[in-house]
Amino acid sequence: MIGAVVSGRIADYAGRRVAMGFSQVFCILGWLAITFSKVAWWLYVGRLLVGCGIGLLSYVVPVYVAEITPKNLRGAFTAVHQLMICCGMSLTYLIGAYVNWRILATIGIIPCLVQLLSLPFIPDSPRWLAKVGRLKESDSALQRLRGKNADFYQEATEIRDYTEAFQKQTEASIIGLFQIQYLKSLTVGVGLMILQQFGGINAIVFYANSIFISSGFSESIGTIAIVAVKIPMTTIGVLLMDKSGRRPLLLVSAVGTCVGCFLAALSFILQDLHKWKGVSPILALVGVLVYVGSYSIGMGAIPWVIMSEIFPINVKGSAGSLVTLVSWLCSWIISYSFNFLMSWSSAGTFLMFSSICGFTVLFVAKLVPETKGRTLEEIQASLNSFSSKR
Repeated sequence: MIGAVVSGRIADYAGRRVAMGFSQVFCILGWLAITFSKVAWWLYVGRLLVGCGIGLLSYVVPVYVAEITPKNLRGAFTAVHQLMICCGMSLTYLIGAYVNWRILATIGIIPCLVQLLSLPFIPDSPRWLAKVGRLKESDSALQRLRGKNADFYQEATEIRDYTEAFQKQTEASIIGLFQIQYLKSLTVGVGLMILQQFGGINAIVFYANSIFISSGFSESIGTIAIVAVKIPMTTIGVLLMDKSGRRPLLLVSAVGTCVGCFLAALSFILQDLHKWKGVSPILALVGVLVYVGSYSIGMGAIPWVIMSEIFPINVKGSAGSLVTLVSWLCSWIISYSFNFLMSWSSAGTFLMFSSICGFTVLFVAKLVPETKGRTLEEIQASLNSFSSKR
């Protein structure tokens, strides 16, 4: 959450590349503190530093990717970020099964160093360069990204005109976001993050083992099955992102998570009633796998894709910080309260998650715009009343 609060400011003032560099420095220092820890508080400091780094990265990477990619590929490229997180976590689980935690923490330094050393070789965001008045550099970055012989004149002009229009508006602080002209984009961005987390994903992934044990199923088979479903379904989501669009994928994903949680709840109801004892563990496994698979195809990546698309350049830093902060805060609330909820009622907990996923379907159908195949400038103009008045 600390990383999320400062992420927008750092990315706006120092640039997207520098913000990524900062986050990697935090992560490297954190992993070193964990690797060489002699007392428990070193571990706490290490976790805090890695957390700050990840809070920063979780905002700046989707924004950077959305700002450098052409409109017909933007959704897929931003969703690949989520796919890579998915692969990284699965790889960590795999390596962690064979090595101790100090070696695992040392291995964690490698990707951080790779990114830190490769940052000087990637161009900065053309949109950020235009925002800070470095127009020649913005054009050359765009040329480099689109290819030597590509005609990028129209895109460059659009970026420049749009940026100039918004330069007349003041940079908004987080408090300044709560104005009528930003209301729709803020409702969509914050609403999706709240519903994504309160749908229960982190609770289900973090406590997968205890869910399977309490439902009477083997924990190791359950965990392997989650990984086996998560990566292919996230890949399908990436492939469909710019073909079917964001809204259809979100709707299918939300319906699937609703059904998955309902099946898991049904399993715990049967267990409490001592009925169909052979069926209830399988029902819990199917429910969790349907949930994870459905979440991976849409609700995992798309809220971050949309967050990176809908905010105008003059509020992107503050709005992105707020949305990322809300995401991590909700994640903490659910992760912290899940054990208490499960001891209150396992079936009740999953029915609650199922109802939230059901509400997500309505929220997406009524409020979330389709952003497929539109430039960032077109999306932001349609959502924010200032630019549509121009």
